[in-house]
Amino acid sequence: MKTKTLFWIVLIFTAGWLLRGEYFSNKTIDTPKQVTPRGNFSNPEQETIALFENSRRAVTYIRTLVRRRQAFFSSTKLVEAGAGSGWIWDQAGHIVTNYHVIRGASAALVTLADNKTYRAVLVGASVDKDIAVLKISAPKGELPSLPIGQSHGLKVGQSVYAIGNPFGLDFTLTTGVISALNRSLPRASNRTLRELIQTDAAINPGNSGGPLLDSAGRIIGMNTAIYSQTGESAGIGFAVPIDIINHVVPQLIKYGKIIRPGLGVSVAAASVSERLHLPGVLIVDIARGSGSDQAGLRPTSESNNGNIILGDIITAINDYPVKTPDDLLTALERFEPGQQVSVSINRDGKPQKVNVVLDAAK
Repeated sequence: MKTKTLFWIVLIFTAGWLLRGEYFSNKTIDTPKQVTPRGNFSNPEQETIALFENSRRAVTYIRTLVRRRQAFFSSTKLVEAGAGSGWIWDQAGHIVTNYHVIRGASAALVTLADNKTYRAVLVGASVDKDIAVLKISAPKGELPSLPIGQSHGLKVGQSVYAIGNPFGLDFTLTTGVISALNRSLPRASNRTLRELIQTDAAINPGNSGGPLLDSAGRIIGMNTAIYSQTGESAGIGFAVPIDIINHVVPQLIKYGKIIRPGLGVSVAAASVSERLHLPGVLIVDIARGSGSDQAGLRPTSESNNGNIILGDIITAINDYPVKTPDDLLTALERFEPGQQVSVSINRDGKPQKVNVVLDAAK
């Protein structure tokens, strides 16, 4: 009985001791460390933060939808197929993006920085330039645009900033420098994207169509492609230069397509020139009444005895070298219908130049 009573006395005493905190009084308790004030952001940090905050409202998140047939039903429904980026061109609601972002889509949704989403319609597109223009119906006050810069005169090493939606993570900023200029990438359309800006600013799937900015917050390009073995950023990204975009977009808005200048000729495939070891592009036929017809260029023809007489071989347009049909199209895109250009040709093995007034290509 005495033992049991002693046990309870000890137990009660111990409990009281613990409750009074005497047990913890001799223990070290970790407390949060004092926060050190950060101080002001550095000047470069302040400039980058301001650039992002001033620019993000003009960047858009684009989701594409395709129509799919429902299993066991004859009806169809729209399902999300992909995502990309874009940017507001003007207060009329035009949105600029890459053509490959909306390629094959049945519909597109554009989300602005305030998280409002609008159904978009396709205004026009250039497959060869990988540029498309959409349009949304939104209040003008919700459509801020970014200042347009100039890609001519860019320098390797200058800072650039890419804003977009990689992997659907909206309004992401990545930074870097211009790594190289005048890069070329072949496309599935058999046209080569030329004069591209190469950058090490991280560009991933979903960044396509977003703006590439300079340190003044001006658009100098549109993020378009990456070079990667894995499909993710490897520090080599490419952007379509703004000078090309600024030439193409107004035409897409006005006509829904690019009004191309042309010589009014049809030419042989590049493989023909390679096989015959020709120095340029062989003219096969010339449209009657075209600028080339009036200038006296010669098409390929057949002699009375059945021999093929090669036509003129185009080697340059205003001293821009031409070796393939792709080169010829790229050279002509520098001009407008109605302008006169100097066409360098090889005729019967002799070089000469002919002035031709460009037509509007059909």
